[in-house]
This record gives sequence, structure tokens and C-alpha cells, in this order.
Amino acid sequence: MSTPHIPEPANLIISVLTSEGNMLGTVTQLLAEKVGPTEEVIGPLAFDYTKYYDDEMGPGIKRWLLFFTELLDGAELARIKCLTNQIEQSYSEKGKRRVNLDPGLMTLGNYVLATGKNNAHRIYLGAGIFADLTLIFRGGSYRPLEWTYPDYAGGELITLLNRLRKSYKCRLESQSFTSTSRV
Repeated sequence: MSTPHIPEPANLIISVLTSEGNMLGTVTQLLAEKVGPTEEVIGPLAFDYTKYYDDEMGPGIKRWLLFFTELLDGAELARIKCLTNQIEQSYSEKGKRRVNLDPGLMTLGNYVLATGKNNAHRIYLGAGIFADLTLIFRGGSYRPLEWTYPDYAGGELITLLNRLRKSYKCRLESQSFTSTSRV
């Protein structure tokens, strides 16, 4: 019989996609008020794996990663995705988003994105939100899976997430959280 236990808290990272650089400060401040301060803001990073969002947000989309300071319970992911959806909607114009916010949770063993789209590999969390296991940590690095989005499977984001994982791991250790994963 397995014994239920609460896992170590996760580190929230929100990917911000926009072609309007001035949107970054606005959403970063709003998110800080709602979910806490950022430890680090990374970017702008190239977003050239797809043109999927160009019709909606225009050309020249860049990505920033917001790495949040406070660790949180992984069960908060659905609530945070609902919050980011509300923020996206509030800044939309004529039915088009000006910013795309994708929250994800980093743990020592994986990186999970939140989405409103179901698929075979996604687990329903509630409130219309699914958890998408995007990367797993094996052999000293995050590794993509067959369904991982190409930008998250690319070397640049994996290198950044590996670096952020070191900071996250130090915070876990300093706060005396222990991991049950074999990493």
C-alpha cells in the first residue's frame, strides 16, 4: 500500500510571449501582485519555432521567463492557469491576445505546463485545466518527451531550465524540504 504524502513545493515559471515589449512590465507587476515576486526575469528570447501566434499577436514575438521566488503547492497550477487566462483576456483587443502566458511548475523530477487543451498524455486538474508533462529530469538534465513542444525540447530552454533547477534545488535544501524522487 502506498502512503500518501505531500510532495516538495514546486517553483512557478511563467512563459510570457508577446510582440509588444511594453506588455512585459505590465503583466510582471500584475502577476507579482497575484502570485508573488519574481526572483529572475529571463529574456527576451527568440520565439521562432512556430508562426502559430503571429496572426493573433503580430510578427516579432519574443519570450520571457518569469521565475518566481515563492515555492508553492503543485495543486495551485489550475488556479494559476485560470488567473493567466483572465489576464490574457483583459489585455486582448478585438478578440486577439496581446500576450500569451503559460504557467509551468518545476520540480526536481519534471517540468509541467498547464493548458486548457486535452490530449492523451494530459491529466485533468479541474476548472477546465490539464497538466502537460513537458520535460522529465534524467541523467543530469531535463529531457523532452515525444509530445514536448519543439521550443521546450530545444537546447536553449532546457539549458535555462537546468540552471533555474539548481536555484530551486538550493532553496528546497535551505528550507529543509526533502525529495522523494530519485534525482
